[in-house]
Amino acid sequence: MKKRRKKSLPKKSFIYVNRTVILSLIILLIFCIGSFIFYKFVSSRIISIVETPKTEMKKIPSDVKQKLSLTVFRVPILMYHYVEYVKDKKDTIRQSLNINPYIFEQQVKTLRDAGFTFMTARELGEVIDGKMELPKSPILLTFDDGHWDFDTVVLPILKKYHVKATAYIIAGFIGRSDFMSKEELGDVISSKLVDVGAHTVHHVSLKGRPSSVLNYEIGQSKALLENTYHLSVASFAYPGGAFDQKAIDAVKDAGFTTAVSTIPGIIQSSENRFFLYRLRPGYRTGDVLLNYLRQNAFKAY
Repeated sequence: MKKRRKKSLPKKSFIYVNRTVILSLIILLIFCIGSFIFYKFVSSRIISIVETPKTEMKKIPSDVKQKLSLTVFRVPILMYHYVEYVKDKKDTIRQSLNINPYIFEQQVKTLRDAGFTFMTARELGEVIDGKMELPKSPILLTFDDGHWDFDTVVLPILKKYHVKATAYIIAGFIGRSDFMSKEELGDVISSKLVDVGAHTVHHVSLKGRPSSVLNYEIGQSKALLENTYHLSVASFAYPGGAFDQKAIDAVKDAGFTTAVSTIPGIIQSSENRFFLYRLRPGYRTGDVLLNYLRQNAFKAY
């Protein structure tokens, strides 16, 4: 029997197949290199947008942007509103501004164990004025609005760890259902751990307001708190973080020594004493919280 000869591809077909494979590989390589270059370019742009601290300066109204003084203080000011277990899941605003009590206590414990010195806004004003030396590893805890949970939840934690805080009170809301009563605020003041600041009379936005509104909401909030509780109110907080140069001037004229904003950062100085920067700690605790503070410490806002 004759053996069947194996059929083989024609020489020209073999060369054609090789060329097609090589061409496909070259196209694939070019595509991969192009995709990598595109990814690096886009990711670097995203990182620069997210991490560039100067973008935060856009949050400062154009009429109050100023060059920072040569004498600056790296003082983190943490901003809180509610500290509770929110029961109404439909209250999205409350949930977005809330820290549950367990997390807040862990944050206080983290900071205390790390050697931070808890200050008040009044004391920071004295540091800026040169009347007091800045303590080692300073930090401020600030609470806006004066909700009922400050007396029932926050104050016991402050007492437990013996740390100071500043509470910005809406003077005209004292005694309302969601806020501290006159007696509860008195209990907070008698603890000697809390410095009371003002947060307007009716929690209205101050940006673009006429002088009559500014003078009443800012000046009267200070007067109501001082006359009712026989204390000195030194610091102010802008509702919603909204302010302009007219609002700053009204705060100065009312006799406040500092005011806090919602602009992120920790660089404080005489130049921004009336719009001090603050940070939202969120749910960070332990090393995550400490690393967050370290990262912000090296950003030049």
